[in-house]
Amino acid sequence: MGSDNSPEITDTLCVDPCGFKGIIGVARRDITPPIGIYARQWGAALHDVAEGIHRSLCVTVMSISDRIGNPPLILIALDAGWFRDTEDELYIRESVLDAMNLDLSRVMLNLSHTHAACSVSSSDSNKPGGHLIKPYLEKIREATTEAALEAHKDACPSCLSWVVGSCKLASNRDLPDPNQDKDRIICGYNPEYDADNTLLIGRVTRDSNDKIFAIIFNYACHPTTLAWENRLISPDYVGSARELIESHVEGTLSLFLQGASGELAPNLQYTGDTSVADRHGRQLGYAVLSALESMLPGSQRMRFGGAVESGAPLANWNTELCRMSDNLESFTFSVDLPVKPQPAVEEIEKELESCDNRVMRERLRRKIARVRNLDGKNTIEAPVFVWLIGQAIFIGQTNECYSNFQTDLRKRFPSYAVIVMNLTNSTALSYLYPREKGEEDIYQVWVSPFDREALPILTQACIDYLAVKTSSSF
Repeated sequence: MGSDNSPEITDTLCVDPCGFKGIIGVARRDITPPIGIYARQWGAALHDVAEGIHRSLCVTVMSISDRIGNPPLILIALDAGWFRDTEDELYIRESVLDAMNLDLSRVMLNLSHTHAACSVSSSDSNKPGGHLIKPYLEKIREATTEAALEAHKDACPSCLSWVVGSCKLASNRDLPDPNQDKDRIICGYNPEYDADNTLLIGRVTRDSNDKIFAIIFNYACHPTTLAWENRLISPDYVGSARELIESHVEGTLSLFLQGASGELAPNLQYTGDTSVADRHGRQLGYAVLSALESMLPGSQRMRFGGAVESGAPLANWNTELCRMSDNLESFTFSVDLPVKPQPAVEEIEKELESCDNRVMRERLRRKIARVRNLDGKNTIEAPVFVWLIGQAIFIGQTNECYSNFQTDLRKRFPSYAVIVMNLTNSTALSYLYPREKGEEDIYQVWVSPFDREALPILTQACIDYLAVKTSSSF
């Protein structure tokens, strides 16, 4: 796609689009949970259960294959916060793998990471409203599998092409505490730093009529508009962004993919006012629509048609049909990431027993879960999922990377559309932060079990792996 967001120029006269020609389908199901389900997603919250619905939650699934009859890649965009228990995520993803007889590498389940949804962790079953979690997980499982089967069944010859846009919704959220007596970083808008505002949009059109029927939008921004004062189930800004896009592009379903947003969030957040979340969504939605308008129809490219002598010598460019790549491959590999020394679970449990502060008790409970997941290990095996789809790279991993992860990958592979996804497949263990942040008193560092070298190691491993795979595929 070019480090300056320009399209690839294949020779001196033509500018080819970044795209894929294949068999693509899309489907959606409603997965709104019941009122009364356990939904305490914020330590500062004074409530435990959802008291209403702001907007419906949904799962949207895209099926992508290179030929009719070949096994597809299944892309799942799920409105949920995070999985704390590996078994709960596998319960959903393995249902799709089994129903469609697919290899592990061919399914990616990406969470929108809304902080205004309910718990999807069966270990919370003993909490108020927790008895509704397991039936809700079953609902998600059935809905996701049904949508995947429908998307594959209805798939048709299509063109998937990409464009790079931008949106100013995301801002840096690592703010030095304005209190002079506190040497720490607090989690909120820092106007001193710019954010990565890259918005990557994939448009899917039918070969038969060139109509758009699906849109992918990949953007890095925490859905934390709605916080502890909010008592309603909501997809946060993602819901109104989808609504706007789909109302303007008739007959379209859109999939939001959460990018590397470890330090990115809206500047105005932590509210109970749902109209703010809707406004944020419209900001993102209009950015998507604006970028779509810049694209040429279908599988067309621009060709230089010569100079025209006028008041100035004018470059005359025309459009023409071009051949899109039909290359499609899927891979998975793992990277061992170093972790910091951790306290014993018994030590944290003793601290929890003597703590009567509601917020601190929630922090300690989450810490116990993280330490138990580590099971005394010095490294964590982090799975990475890679798809090559035409001139696009999809890369999904389980943790919450800072945006350095996506900017470094896109700089290294400038001729590709690089779709980067946090919170993909399995549980989101914690944050991966830049090396220089390692000594700062900052939430993403002290809450994370990962060492300061973890993000650089993951990034380099992905670059090395992709360098081999892209050179052998094209």
